[in-house]
Amino acid sequence: MSDNITHTSDAKFQQEVLDSDTPVLLDFWAEWCGPCKSIAPVLDELAGEYEGKLKIVKINIDENQQTPRQFGVRGIPTLMIFKDGKVAGTQIGAVGKGQLTKFIETSI
Repeated sequence: MSDNITHTSDAKFQQEVLDSDTPVLLDFWAEWCGPCKSIAPVLDELAGEYEGKLKIVKINIDENQQTPRQFGVRGIPTLMIFKDGKVAGTQIGAVGKGQLTKFIETSI
């Protein structure tokens, strides 16, 4: 697990995601989700590469059910980029690093 990735909860969501000064890539994931585990190393890499420009935050949907419901998350992994407290982009499903980088670049 990367030091550059923050784990949040329903209680801390407002503070860590919506009130963030930098854009946030939020990863909705669960322990039992294979594709979620497959993109984790890519997110670790990107967290280092975008340090200072983008904050990567993960939220476990089994332990925190309010936030995924609030944003209509139906499948995981779902990645959302938040900019100025609003959703700037959504990516559903596990994708490669190239596609994820393109998603980030077009959203921030």
